[in-house]
Amino acid sequence: MIAPPTPSDEVRRIAALHALNILDTEPEERFDRITRLAQRMFGTTIATVSLIDTDRQWFKSAQGAPGVEDPRDVSFCAHAILQPETMVVEDATLDERFADNPLVLGDPNIRFYAGHPVAAPGGEPLGTLCVIDDKPRPLADFDAEALRELAGMVEAEVASLSLAIGDELTGIANRRGFEMLGERLLAAARAMELPLSVVYADLDNMKPINDRLGHDAGDRALIEVAELLGEGLRGSDLIARLGGDEFCAILVDAGSGGATAALERVGETLRRRNAATAEDFDLSVSLGFAESLPGDERPLAELVVAADAAMLEAKRERKLARGETARGSGD
Repeated sequence: MIAPPTPSDEVRRIAALHALNILDTEPEERFDRITRLAQRMFGTTIATVSLIDTDRQWFKSAQGAPGVEDPRDVSFCAHAILQPETMVVEDATLDERFADNPLVLGDPNIRFYAGHPVAAPGGEPLGTLCVIDDKPRPLADFDAEALRELAGMVEAEVASLSLAIGDELTGIANRRGFEMLGERLLAAARAMELPLSVVYADLDNMKPINDRLGHDAGDRALIEVAELLGEGLRGSDLIARLGGDEFCAILVDAGSGGATAALERVGETLRRRNAATAEDFDLSVSLGFAESLPGDERPLAELVVAADAAMLEAKRERKLARGETARGSGD
């Protein structure tokens, strides 16, 4: 086994890592969503966001990993942060750096490894987004570009520790976060030729709730919509509040059938909420989606516009009998 060399900028790198106050913190959904997505997209047994500390690698997020940290001297990721691009190990038993590594000889029996560096806002390598499997894989079958894009999402979330890309009210991404993370997600899906759907959601009765019950009730309604979307959609889907009473989500590896099923789950979750709520208001949400299949080169902004148009059509159909406009007097 060959222990990972120490980076030349180690003092600055460790200072940047510790300044973020991200080590030994509680799990966070925004990172877990990315590792769940990586595990699903690449079909691996393990996916982690690994941070390389002075003498250990610590998992900020981990799917399938047997623990929360490993010694740095056995860490594959400590090697990966030394490289500017994705490090891929097709079969660890045939690589002199790792053949007798305890993580190869024992649990989790690493054979395949791919890790892309994750940098701090200042450029210092903090760790990696990595995917690991217990079976060898040929490099030709691995899409490094897609992993790079997902690692960019991790970097965006790390940057959000000092940049405002989260919605303070609901705790999900805001418009800026949606644009930053969504562009990466779209690029990763296209690199792997996976279908993608953009879902647009609008809280129908925001104005009546505010007028009748006050803005505190309106805020509670918005928080509930974010929670309902989170329950109805998948744990790997990106959900954001674009502003006001409008929300958007991106579903990777979900064509029209997957998006339709997701909207049905959201609708059922909404019906259950209204049947059981102790609030003085029911929630009504209009939903629409746009599908992007492999080969579709439309930018994210166009897909959002198409999903918004589908949402407005759904809203218009329900409001037509009342003689209201789709986005107007009753919203």
